[in-house]
Amino acid sequence: MLSTLLLLLAQAAPVPPLAPATTPVAAASRWPARDAQFVIRDFRFRSGQSLPALRINYTTLGKPHRDAHGEIDNAVMILHGTGGTGRQFLAPSFADELYGPGQPLDLARYWIILPDGIGHGKSSKPSDGLRMRFPAYDYDDMVEAQYRLLKDGLGIRRMRLIMGTSMGCMHSFVWGETHPDFARALMPLACEPVEIAGLNRMWRQLAIDGIRADPAWAAGEYRSPPVQGIRTAASLLFVAGAAPLYYQAQYPTRETAAAFARQRVAASMAQIDANDLLYQIDASRTYDPWPRLEAITAPTSWINSADDFINPRGLDYPRQAIARMKDASFRLIPETDDTRGHGTHTAARFWKQDLAALLRRTD
Repeated sequence: MLSTLLLLLAQAAPVPPLAPATTPVAAASRWPARDAQFVIRDFRFRSGQSLPALRINYTTLGKPHRDAHGEIDNAVMILHGTGGTGRQFLAPSFADELYGPGQPLDLARYWIILPDGIGHGKSSKPSDGLRMRFPAYDYDDMVEAQYRLLKDGLGIRRMRLIMGTSMGCMHSFVWGETHPDFARALMPLACEPVEIAGLNRMWRQLAIDGIRADPAWAAGEYRSPPVQGIRTAASLLFVAGAAPLYYQAQYPTRETAAAFARQRVAASMAQIDANDLLYQIDASRTYDPWPRLEAITAPTSWINSADDFINPRGLDYPRQAIARMKDASFRLIPETDDTRGHGTHTAARFWKQDLAALLRRTD
């Protein structure tokens, strides 16, 4: 699992995980969140496969507000990363910075919607029973299911804001192209609007291959977890989520560094279902918003971090992309010994002023 397990893997022992695969009850108890499910009948995937009932789980905070025409005008959707769930956004490093009185997503003003993407959390996924017979979903399928949830399930015609981290960042770009008028603003965090290629696809492919190469995987019909394959994937995820300066400061000796890495990999392995992870990683295979960036017309504030292994600072895509989008800005968070690599996207203190500015200028 990428976003969630990268965060779980990345945190130092004294610091609670930003967003483990299932957000701890203690982290969630501060916020009055409610869970619900929306079932989409006869959902057809881009692969041509279908499910008679696709279950989308979602969490909400705050209340919907209706304008003079009776339309909901304060809905904000936040999209999680690969391997995550909507409830990861109840973690203190995110929620405590954003949801309180006077904060950018003050629950007295906004209705927050946190869906579990297809293949994640309590939404329909391979480990429910279909295993490798589950439809081969991709990001377009995931965005379509989110659209059906908002429009058909919740009766929303226009979102105040759509924002997302990691995979959710990529979903934000897909949203901007597919439904350009559906959101008043977009905030993608920690991604690039290009095909998953180069080193980014390489390490993902190696994680997939590691699971498939384990004889215990048994083409997805395993009776017990394929431990060696999962360990390979978890180890790659650890490296991908690393924060070099932060780790050097926290673990300055060989012994402490080795112990932390082993501890975090072991902890993450318990969170992984092999088939679910294969699907989650490979869902990015068709992602490529680059040819149609001009279709994104919603005001967009895009944030990456300089110490992100997955989205390295040397890539020139942001400069090129911003020039092709109607109303977009890009900021690269500088690397320090406090930033968290790819996981900086869920530490809201680093970018919440950008969010506040986006909301003010699109109010």
